[in-house]
Amino acid sequence: MTLVDEVSASVNDNEINVTPRDSSKRSHAMWGMQRSLLANLVTGVSEGFTIRLDIVGVGYRAAIKGSNLELQLGFSHNVVFPIADEVKIECPSTTSIVVSGNNKQRVGQVAAEIRAFRPPEPYKGKGVKYADEVIFRKEGKKK
Repeated sequence: MTLVDEVSASVNDNEINVTPRDSSKRSHAMWGMQRSLLANLVTGVSEGFTIRLDIVGVGYRAAIKGSNLELQLGFSHNVVFPIADEVKIECPSTTSIVVSGNNKQRVGQVAAEIRAFRPPEPYKGKGVKYADEVIFRKEGKKK
C-alpha cells in the first residue's frame, strides 16, 4: 500500500484540501503527515525558515570566509564548514550564526551539524547552542 492509496488531495481557489481515503489509523497518520509537509512547503516559499545559533565560550568565534563557515571552537585547528547552496548562513556577530532557507529539513540539518562540532556542556555551558535552548547546569565537584 502506498501513500497515494491513503490520502487524496484536491486544489481549488488557491486552497489545497487533503483528506484521508478511509477511516483507518494509517490513513489518518498519512493525512496529518501530508498536511504538515504541504504547510511547510507553503511556509518555506512565502516566509522561509530561520534557526539562530549562539556560541558561548572564551575565544569561540565564527566567521564567513568565502563559501565556508569558519569556526574557532577551542580545538587545535579551525573547523571549516562548507555552506550548501540551498541554505544561507550569516554571522551578524562573532558569537552568533543565523541559518536560513526555504527547506525546513535542510535548515534544521545544517544547524544540527554546526551544533554537533561542539555541543554545549552542562558544567560551564560552553559550546554551540540554539538561541532558544536552555542548558541545565550541573554543580561541580565538591571538596
